[in-house]
Amino acid sequence: MFKTVLFPVDNSRETKEAAEVVAEVVKHHNSRLILLSVVEETEEGEMSEDKMNSPEMVAKLLQNAQTVFSQQGIQSEVMERKGKPAFTICDVADEIEANLIIMGCRGLGLTEEGLNESVTNRVINLAPCPVLIIP
Repeated sequence: MFKTVLFPVDNSRETKEAAEVVAEVVKHHNSRLILLSVVEETEEGEMSEDKMNSPEMVAKLLQNAQTVFSQQGIQSEVMERKGKPAFTICDVADEIEANLIIMGCRGLGLTEEGLNESVTNRVINLAPCPVLIIP
């Protein structure tokens, strides 16, 4: 049913908590797992100066995520992209023909303003496939 699962990763607690569900789904459906990190660009098209978005930190984040799944006997592929997170996640999901996107919820949707700005909400509305949000 879920041949390809896309799991966008960052350093958030929500991502770490969602990893357990990702592992269960991937094992149950014998899915291909794609780990994605999106480095956000600034308005001028330059990379953010945030050290968490440095190429080294992104590579380490993806390697750590891959190791977590490898320890559970799950092979995964990693992808790094630049752009606006929600749009990039959906573009990659379309590109790899993902059957499911699993992501943690950052909790910004508690107010109307937060709901409009939430990456999670944008992915839900733009995704070419089902989205499983782990609270």
